[in-house]
Amino acid sequence: MNFQPLGNRVLVERVEDAQTTASGIIIPDNAKEKPSQGKIVAIGGDVETITVGDTVVFGKYSGNELSLDGQEYLIMDADDIFGIIK
Repeated sequence: MNFQPLGNRVLVERVEDAQTTASGIIIPDNAKEKPSQGKIVAIGGDVETITVGDTVVFGKYSGNELSLDGQEYLIMDADDIFGIIK
């Protein structure tokens, strides 16, 4: 994949949540919400506080979906990211 976000945008690959609850109940795909965590795949030139490879938390409805090489990503403003998971 060769994609470079412009300005203050980042490209994020969603990180899937666990398929079961703590008590062992399996959650079907149609009942799960889309995860609000992801891994930074690419950053624009104006982004200073986030680096490629960081795992971040973002808003539930943040970003726009984008498909590149058969893989699903989100492109969003860096300002839509709440924080970095260390």
